[in-house]
Amino acid sequence: MTKQAPLHNPLGGDSALVKTLICAQNVPTAMQSQSGSGPVSGVLGLFRLGNCAMAALGALLAAIVCVGVDGLEEHSVAVPLSMAVVVLFTAAGNSLNDYYDRETDKVAHPRRPIPSGSVRPSQALGLSVALFTCAQVLSFLVNEWAVAIVAASILVMIGYEKLLKAEGFAGNLAISWLTGALFLFGGAAVERLDLAWILAALAFLATLGREIVKDVQDIEGDRGARHTLPMRIGAKRAGVLASASFGLAVCLSPVPYALELLSWPYVPVVVLADAIFIYCALIHFRNPEKGQKMAKLAMLVALLAFLFGGVF
Repeated sequence: MTKQAPLHNPLGGDSALVKTLICAQNVPTAMQSQSGSGPVSGVLGLFRLGNCAMAALGALLAAIVCVGVDGLEEHSVAVPLSMAVVVLFTAAGNSLNDYYDRETDKVAHPRRPIPSGSVRPSQALGLSVALFTCAQVLSFLVNEWAVAIVAASILVMIGYEKLLKAEGFAGNLAISWLTGALFLFGGAAVERLDLAWILAALAFLATLGREIVKDVQDIEGDRGARHTLPMRIGAKRAGVLASASFGLAVCLSPVPYALELLSWPYVPVVVLADAIFIYCALIHFRNPEKGQKMAKLAMLVALLAFLFGGVF
């Protein structure tokens, strides 16, 4: 029997702390735990309400980083709209994930809405299409950059589920884009792409490094299921690429302060984040599990640095 690729939801799981903060699949909800109790609770369980709430918070945090708390008043329409778009996108992505994972979920997650019978596969797919469409339409009320980011993210999400999930590095890139795109979208909503692109690039690079390290850690378990980068080029070479990704994130980190986009409180906190990233770039060769966990911590500290520099 051909071994199926392990479940990996790009809008949840532990692929990055920032992603977990934004779209945490393991945030429990009453509806999710009782997804088989009826059609309404099944649909809500399909959406993962915890994910949706954390996605909205992520969009709000990105906007605060870019304009500060006081600046939100000037964008009192665009920011709530952007949060609604992210909620719709997250619900659509989770529905699509459950549709494509419906066979493996029969064993791995039998209480989820589709294997439990509370939602039919065709319903999940239909809901995903409808929600993606609503997210795209609503993005037109934000601005043209928001439209482009949502359209690109929908294509990446569909491509990941249909083609890239088991393809290792291509899947890593897709997950990294979805992580960074949230910050790019938050910045677009408040018309501050000059800062948001840096935050998005840092999130992309840090997530990419951690995803590669995680694939090194999981190389034996993934055999026969996924074609990961460590399998293709070897664990050591893959580790070098992960370290390079962390290193690029460190090199990019001074840019917001150098361009006077963030205030001085950004500096000491981002120096701490950079130190953790450098440690990750070294330790993961000996201990991939510790390396990817420290990368999660570094990403959280980096997010705090942006918040401090944007608010104070």
